[in-house]
Amino acid sequence: MFSSIAPLARLNPFYAPHFQLAQDGVRKRAEPAEAPTTRRSLAAAAAAEEYSCEYGSLKFYALCGVGGVLSCGLTHTAVVPLDLVKCRMQVDPQKYKSIFNGFSVTVKEDGVRGLAKGWAPTFIGYSMQGLCKFGFYEVFKILYGNVLGEENAYLWRTSLYLAASASAEFFADIALAPMEAAKVRIQTQPGYANTLRQAVPKMFGEEGLWAFYKGVAPLWMRQIPYTMMKFACFERTVEALYKYVVPKPRSDCTKGEQLVVTFVAGYIAGVFCAIVSHPADSVVSVLNKEKGSSASQVLKRLGFRGVWKGLFARIIMIGTLTALQWFIYDSVKVYFRLPRPPPPEMPESLKKKLGLTE
Repeated sequence: MFSSIAPLARLNPFYAPHFQLAQDGVRKRAEPAEAPTTRRSLAAAAAAEEYSCEYGSLKFYALCGVGGVLSCGLTHTAVVPLDLVKCRMQVDPQKYKSIFNGFSVTVKEDGVRGLAKGWAPTFIGYSMQGLCKFGFYEVFKILYGNVLGEENAYLWRTSLYLAASASAEFFADIALAPMEAAKVRIQTQPGYANTLRQAVPKMFGEEGLWAFYKGVAPLWMRQIPYTMMKFACFERTVEALYKYVVPKPRSDCTKGEQLVVTFVAGYIAGVFCAIVSHPADSVVSVLNKEKGSSASQVLKRLGFRGVWKGLFARIIMIGTLTALQWFIYDSVKVYFRLPRPPPPEMPESLKKKLGLTE
């Protein structure tokens, strides 16, 4: 019974380290312990000379930041029409009753060009967010991994992913907040402003700097759980796909095959991200539209059903976004020949402690 339940339990990205440790022990006794490690070590050694920089170097972090700019900036700008309709459904559900109705009403009132409202703050804001999110994630993952040590970093790797992504998103949301506030004003307040150049001075004149940062706390509420799920679920899904689905080790896969795995894992992570972060997203949309309201007041007024308005649109948007973001980010790493460590494997020192090697 234990052997039949174990594979299913291990697919859960948040299972406990001690359980996983026991399972590794069972699996490693049934397989040659050295073969996978030797194969990956040889592959890593062969590829080392092809890397453009050292893992964890300043150049590595900078290029990861570039990947974040491209992955977040381009993808969020591409789905501006869907984001616009989603925001309008959240702030005015009586007028915008569904996705298709929202598109129809928007095109009827503003024309096809109206679907692109808010593209400039979206591109700038999410490019800055991507720079911090992906760049700092790599920084914090390595930093926290070094603090934990090799063995604990392996055993507690899910917690490591969660902590690193939460830390990165804290700074990413500070970079995003001003443009997110401007975007929501442009998209949800007819007649307020049509462009970023019109919105920024008007917002500053009415409320000062507070207009750009009053939504940062709800952004943290929305984006930090979203990003924690995005990175932890992605990392563990990639690990599970290579272990249970892909018929060969990652080192034997072509770059194209690896990117397909990245896309699939990204979409799976994106669906969970959308569900986790949607209530806070509804609060942010309403809060940035209204003056003088607090997050608690908006949440109380929307109620349980109100905060889930537009969820289907958000699942489509975020699932596609997350998959494309990981695909673009990994493609940038491939293009710039950055080190891409294989899925984590139990350190040799831990194998010896458990008596898995002679």
